[in-house]
Amino acid sequence: AGDRAGIAPVGLDGPRLPRVCADWRRWDFEEPIRSQDSRSRTRGGPRSCESGETSELERRTAATVPGCWRAGVTSGPRVVADSGSEIKSYLVRLLTYLPGRPIAEIPISPQLLYEIGRVAAKLDKTLEKFHHPKLSSLHRENFIWNLKNVPLLEKYLYALGQNRNREIVEQVVQLFKDEVMTKLSHFRECIHHGDLNDHNILIESSKSAFGDAVYQVSGILDFDDMSYGYYVFEVAITIMYMMIESKTPIQVGGHVLAGFESVVPLTPVERGALFLLVCSRFCQSLVLAAYSCQLYPENKEYLMITAKTGWKHLQQMFDMGQKAVEEIWFEIAKSYESGISM
Repeated sequence: AGDRAGIAPVGLDGPRLPRVCADWRRWDFEEPIRSQDSRSRTRGGPRSCESGETSELERRTAATVPGCWRAGVTSGPRVVADSGSEIKSYLVRLLTYLPGRPIAEIPISPQLLYEIGRVAAKLDKTLEKFHHPKLSSLHRENFIWNLKNVPLLEKYLYALGQNRNREIVEQVVQLFKDEVMTKLSHFRECIHHGDLNDHNILIESSKSAFGDAVYQVSGILDFDDMSYGYYVFEVAITIMYMMIESKTPIQVGGHVLAGFESVVPLTPVERGALFLLVCSRFCQSLVLAAYSCQLYPENKEYLMITAKTGWKHLQQMFDMGQKAVEEIWFEIAKSYESGISM
């Protein structure tokens, strides 16, 4: 993911918990300063957020997360760059560097999947305390990456052509309308991160008593997709992204779910929607990637990273069916309750 802007520890006592990086941006000029997070660059449209909102989030998470933003926006002379044909000036915002490796660089063990689920839930619980005068801006009703907006994918389906992939997506979208939209009022609301993919979660390693590398989640990147949603959305999105590079993708959901439910147990209604929500997130990622490839064919190799395994995983889930997949997930999650994880 290249260099990452993040936060530095501030010496808080207590258990070591992950640090977070607010990937806020200030869009003061026609050419914005881009973050270095790789996946953020595929998302269209500028999203502004005032610096006061960052400091408020910093204050609210300080009790749980041992770090804070040390960011500033230059208000005096601007950075000047000579691009050859002309000289351009930019307003620069500086953030401290957050160390760690994205989990995309390592094989993810069941125990790490459990911790990722747990971190996702703890993050959402922490965001319950986030208050700000402009908090209403997180009600992003037409934001294409909000999982509630799966029906908006219909206008982009032409990018898939006519094939089985499109047929599956059309069925998922219709099922979403029939079985998820009608249950939204029964889901518990929260502010959620919304993009816990394998490039937005950092890990650090330590040595076990046996000399093996032991990985722990050390930081979270990129809050650009943060919005009002539901707890079950967060765990579904996380499961989907953790499946992408896994050699046992169907089992992934059980480990992530166990970690998430150790902090925020899902209700029966939320559990019943989880399978379809994971399928729906696959559809969002795969359809929008195909659409983006038509707009930016020069970036096809990068944009289609998810598609390399995503279509196969979605088809496998669809072919197995909800009942069979749920049995695997719920059995694995239950095994953690007895202390014998599968």
